[in-house]
Amino acid sequence: MPCTTILVGKKASYDGSTMVARNEDSPNGTFNPKRLVTVDPTKRKSYTSVLGRLTVPLPDGGARYTAMPNVDLKEGLWEEAGINAHNVGMSATETLTTNERVRAADPFVAYRAAQGAPGEDGYVPEQAGGIGEEDLLTLVLPYATSARGGVLRLGALLAQYGTYEMNGIALSDVNEVWWLETVGGHHWIARRVPDDCYVTMPNQLGLDSFDLDDALGGGTEHLCSADLGDWMEKNHLDLTMGGDGRRFNPREAFGSHSDSDHVYNTPRAWSMQRFLSPHAGPWDTAAPSEDFGPESDHLAWCRVPERKVTIEDVKYVLSLHYQGTPYDPYAQAGCPDRRGLYRPIGINRNSQLSVLQLRPYVGEAWQALQWVALGSNAFNALVPLYANVDGTPAYLENTTMRVTSENFYWANRLIGALADAAFGACLPHVERYQEAVGSTCTALVRSCDEAGGGREAANDAVADECRRQTDELLDKVLYETSMRMRNGFSRSDG
Repeated sequence: MPCTTILVGKKASYDGSTMVARNEDSPNGTFNPKRLVTVDPTKRKSYTSVLGRLTVPLPDGGARYTAMPNVDLKEGLWEEAGINAHNVGMSATETLTTNERVRAADPFVAYRAAQGAPGEDGYVPEQAGGIGEEDLLTLVLPYATSARGGVLRLGALLAQYGTYEMNGIALSDVNEVWWLETVGGHHWIARRVPDDCYVTMPNQLGLDSFDLDDALGGGTEHLCSADLGDWMEKNHLDLTMGGDGRRFNPREAFGSHSDSDHVYNTPRAWSMQRFLSPHAGPWDTAAPSEDFGPESDHLAWCRVPERKVTIEDVKYVLSLHYQGTPYDPYAQAGCPDRRGLYRPIGINRNSQLSVLQLRPYVGEAWQALQWVALGSNAFNALVPLYANVDGTPAYLENTTMRVTSENFYWANRLIGALADAAFGACLPHVERYQEAVGSTCTALVRSCDEAGGGREAANDAVADECRRQTDELLDKVLYETSMRMRNGFSRSDG
C-alpha cells in the first residue's frame, strides 16, 4: 500500500508529545473509503485474514482501541492506525521495498490455493499465507501495554507465521516511538526513534544504521529477530566495507536500489527534510543524485529539526506536492517538463491521515489524541479527536460506499476534485478552511482538557464544527469550479 510516514520524538515536538503520523494511500485506479471506529476486542477468540486465509488464536481480553478500517471489507479490515486504552499507538503499515538476495534468503510466506481435490493424485492442500498490512493492527494493538511490548509481540508473530510482504510499522507510547521493519518472510529489525529527532519514511526500507550488539543484548535502542546475525552472515547480506557485522546499514543490506525509487520514494523524504531542516544542506542547489538532492540514496533516516515540530508541520509535510520547487504539478512558472516529475506526498489517492499524539501534560484519560484527515491532503483539514472513548462521531464513522456529502470522507473527496480543477481560485478558500478548522477544533479540545470534561461530548462538538465548515467550503469550491465551466457565457437571460 503506498503511504508516507513521519515520526517525532518527544524532545523534538512542540509540547513534549510523541507523534506518529502516516498517510494511507489507495493504489492507482481505486479509491478506498475509510472510517474512524472504536473496537472492543474482548469477545474475539481468533482472527482469520481474508488475503492470507490465516487463522491466528488471540489472547484473552485485550484493550479497546480506535482504528481506521476499510468501508468495503472484501479484502479484510485494514485497520491501519489507532490508539488503545493503555495509551499505546500503532500505525501499520508503510509498504517497503527489498532486494532479491533477501527474498532468496528468507522467502515471503505467500497464500497458495489448493490444487486438485482430496484423495486425487497430485492433490496439494491450501497453504495459508503469513500476516500483512491487512492484519497487523488487529493482531497487535489490543494486546500492547507499551510501544516496546508491541514491537516484541509483532516480532513473535512474524517469527511464527511469517509475512507475504515488506512493511514498516510504528508503535508509540507517551515516552517512546519505535520503528519496526520486516526483513524477508520471518525476520525483522526495530529501532527506537531518538527523542530529539524526527523520521521521514517513504515506501522504501529506511533504517540506515543498526547496532546488532544492542539488539541482541540489552535492547536499549535496537531490537531484532533472535537469529538475525547468524542469518545475515550465512547469506552474505552485510555490505559494509571493512565491517564486522555488528554495526551495519540495513538500507544497504536489506533495501532496494532501483531507479524507480528515485522517482517514487526518495523525493518524498527529500521534500519533508527540506522543510523541517532547511539549513542542513543545499537542498535546492544539489544535483538530484547528490547527498541533498531529491534522488539521493543517502538521505538520513532521522534528523534533529531546526525548531520543534508542531501538528501543523506534520500536516503540511504530509500534504506536500513540492511547493516552491520546479516539481510542483500546480506550478505556473519554470520548465513544464519538470512539473509532476516526482510522486507527491499529498496525492489524489490519499485515503486517510492519522496523527497519533500522546501528551504527557494532561491526565491519562485525556492523553491520547487521534488527529484525522480524509481524502487528498492538499485540500483537507486535520481534526483532533480523543481516542480514549467508547464510540466515534457519526460524521467520521458512518462512511458509505455511496458518494455523498453527508460524511467527512466523501465531502473531502468532492472538495479535492473540485478544487483541483480551479486550483488558483479555490486555494484561498481551502487555506482559510484549514486554518479555521484547526484553530476552532483545537480550542474545543483544550477546553475539554482544562475542564476534565467528557471526551465523547468534545468529539461530537469537534465533528459538528468540522461538518459545518466543510459544508461551507464545498459550497465555495463548487461555485468557483462551476464558474469556470467551458460552456459558460457572460450574458444572462432577460
